[in-house]
Amino acid sequence: MGMDRNTLIGFVLIGALLIGMFALNSKNRLEYEAEQKRIADSIARTKPKIDSNLVKADLVKADSIAQSGKVAAFNNDSIVAETINVENDLLKISFTNKGAQPRSVELKKFKKYDGTPVIIREGDFNQFGYRINTSANQTAETNKLMFKALPVVNNQDNSKTINFVAADSAGRKITHQYILRQNDYLIDFNIYIEGADKLLSQNLININWQSEVPQIEKDHAYELTQCHFSYLENGNFDFEYFGTGDTKSFSKNVEWLSIKQQFFTSTIIAKNKFSSVNTTWTIPSDTLNHYLGRFTTTAQYAFQGVNNATLPLQLYYGPTDYNILKNYNNKQENIVPYGSGIFFFVKYINRHLLLPVFDFFQKYIGSMGIVILLLTLFIRLITSPILYKSYLSGAKMKVLKPEVDALKEKFKDDQQAFGMEQMKLWRSAGVNPLGGCLPALLQIPIFMSLYYFFQSNIDLRGKNFLWANDLASYDSILNLPFNIPFYGDHVSLFTLTAVVTSLLISIYSMSNMQDNSNPMMKYMPYIFPVLLLGVFNKLPAALTWYYTISNTITLILQIIIQKYIIDHDKIMDQINENRKKPVKKSKIQERIDAMQESQRKLQDLKNKNKS
Repeated sequence: MGMDRNTLIGFVLIGALLIGMFALNSKNRLEYEAEQKRIADSIARTKPKIDSNLVKADLVKADSIAQSGKVAAFNNDSIVAETINVENDLLKISFTNKGAQPRSVELKKFKKYDGTPVIIREGDFNQFGYRINTSANQTAETNKLMFKALPVVNNQDNSKTINFVAADSAGRKITHQYILRQNDYLIDFNIYIEGADKLLSQNLININWQSEVPQIEKDHAYELTQCHFSYLENGNFDFEYFGTGDTKSFSKNVEWLSIKQQFFTSTIIAKNKFSSVNTTWTIPSDTLNHYLGRFTTTAQYAFQGVNNATLPLQLYYGPTDYNILKNYNNKQENIVPYGSGIFFFVKYINRHLLLPVFDFFQKYIGSMGIVILLLTLFIRLITSPILYKSYLSGAKMKVLKPEVDALKEKFKDDQQAFGMEQMKLWRSAGVNPLGGCLPALLQIPIFMSLYYFFQSNIDLRGKNFLWANDLASYDSILNLPFNIPFYGDHVSLFTLTAVVTSLLISIYSMSNMQDNSNPMMKYMPYIFPVLLLGVFNKLPAALTWYYTISNTITLILQIIIQKYIIDHDKIMDQINENRKKPVKKSKIQERIDAMQESQRKLQDLKNKNKS
């Protein structure tokens, strides 16, 4: 069996499409970042220079004067700052009574790349608050008020409740209530306001949610490319890349907002929906900062002119685990990027096929590398009919090669006439000229499904196999003291094995190729494997391990199918039988033949006029 030209073109098209997609994404991101930087620089140049020391001094003075009057309306002089720790099996939350808000949130079952705990919320920038009217013509931010922390209540369902209360002598009171359930990353957060008609202006509460996104994975730059700002607006999910920073406004009902990192996310959920939202985020200019971005969100909620108001919210601090997020029934599972852009449809392959099979294998197999091996075998099993048809088409082309060569010799420079006769030959023999190309192209959705799957599945994170310490990241066996353009500053061994096995397939296919007279066709199969060297070097080891296995299986199948399954004599007999049958043409084929015949007559006429 040989590899026919159409089959080869199919694989080359796959390579060109994938490389083009990677290049386009990279180019678009770079252009976007450059444009954002240009706009920011232009705005900065138009601003007058201000003495930062004077401004800082004035702000401190103004804040001190203002707070002495504002906070006095809520008599909290006797309340001292304190931290209250509440935890369940999954979370450890440190609340502060200043602002009655989470000070830090630790995910107990996960570690950062350096072995330290994953703390998804920590630092002075992280704030939660809203403005209230404390007295006539005076307001205050709740994140600066001192609340009284009530004792933690252990409920009968093993959940824990903590209440923070701030009140004044006029009977106005604010309560922040947090409920943490066992074995759950979701926290109920209820705001109760007594005297809301006095404390809030125009029955509106404008919540200010500030969040700093910490670096958790080892590759700062790569993790940043996997970060999204996600949201559910008016029932529709969408997201924005972090990029170099941006601003996003919403005028429709917003159910939740999420800051998604590669494998973790922070989400604020409004059970009754926010009426409007404005979010601004900034990205550090270099990777020396140990955070990926800073978000400031103002979310507005309207009350119905009541004295006692309740705002039911929820906070999610946890992994981007599809199965966990789906259980909340609010479309949070869309945060997991199992497919987007022109390949949005592959998310359904991942969700309903690959993920269930992966979870099944993971349930019974301890080694994640073996799980990927079994998943690869499963994929190759279900795609084997496509692969077989591709090889069978190549075998038919090889059988017909002597007749095709005879047509070439007969028509020589008349390529149009040769093409028409070649199509007639293929139809009479019952050969589909696209039989090798289409099956190869149909494998693109499977490849792209796995591309998204292995980058987004948190179950791979921290799992080791052979020399790879973390299958969710690249497997570096050598860190280079310099950076090679398009390649990087490290050597990934699984990437090398994937490239080598791709080259072996190309070499084997070239040795069996029917028509290798075109010099360009000789070298095309080698281009894609070499490009993989740069594209795959930063991708997760799980993906390059899969690609290594898949290539090895492909090579073995090619040899087995060629040597032991496909019988060229039987194929020739079948072709001869097909030639005895009347050839049925489709309407499309009839139109193509008519066009070709018209072009041939036109060419004959031109040749006659020249002579």
